[in-house]
Amino acid sequence: MGVRLMVVDDHRLLAEALASALKLRGHRVLAAAAPAAGAAELVISRAPEVCLLGTATPAEPGMFDPVVRIKRERPQVAVVVLGPVPSPRGIAAAFAAGASGYVRHDERIEGVERAIMKARAGEAAVAPQLLQGAFSELLNPAVQPDDEGQRLLQMLTPREVEVLVRVADGEDTRLIAAGMGIAPSTARTHVQRVLMKLGVGSRLEAAALAARTGLLDRAERPPAPGRFTDGTQNGNHVNNTDNGGGTTTGPEPPQR
Repeated sequence: MGVRLMVVDDHRLLAEALASALKLRGHRVLAAAAPAAGAAELVISRAPEVCLLGTATPAEPGMFDPVVRIKRERPQVAVVVLGPVPSPRGIAAAFAAGASGYVRHDERIEGVERAIMKARAGEAAVAPQLLQGAFSELLNPAVQPDDEGQRLLQMLTPREVEVLVRVADGEDTRLIAAGMGIAPSTARTHVQRVLMKLGVGSRLEAAALAARTGLLDRAERPPAPGRFTDGTQNGNHVNNTDNGGGTTTGPEPPQR
């Protein structure tokens, strides 16, 4: 039997994508909302069985204040936190606030669904390896905390980062190609490489992952639209014909 639930996340794209996936699996999604700042009021008024609450900063002070209020006014609502690779303080803060579970943002939909079902049944919904990793970090703290966004950013070439930023901005293959001064077939190849490196199956998932991990905040935004301040496109002079036809590119200007 499906679960009555709500999905709340600061990134609307992620909230709507997750809500759509859960609907297809037979669950009743009462709302997919952003931002998470207004989560408490919305959850209290709609009273779902389970609330999926997304956060990119689980260890930030006050992050789980909405969970405290939800559990105080609607104790029957189970809250499952969706977050990045957490610090031990992040997991501890979530459960201390009254959350019933913690699921990594890159978990497969089957894992999210299992967490929902366990939370509705009154069980703790957290993967054993996640707890093990948290305890391990508490006992053997790393010099620097894990940074998922930085790790993903280092996997991509500068051009692939630009492609990902454009995908997240909603550009299709034609716009990506035009903005970067490359052929559409080359743009498609870049997009496929980005999806493969990020381990996702669609542009929507790639955009959601990039937003969730903070990768987009670290990435340099591409020039608009694909032009540098000297009027060149990707380093080449561009002359567009009046009839909207082909584009001719000349040699790169000499270095000054």
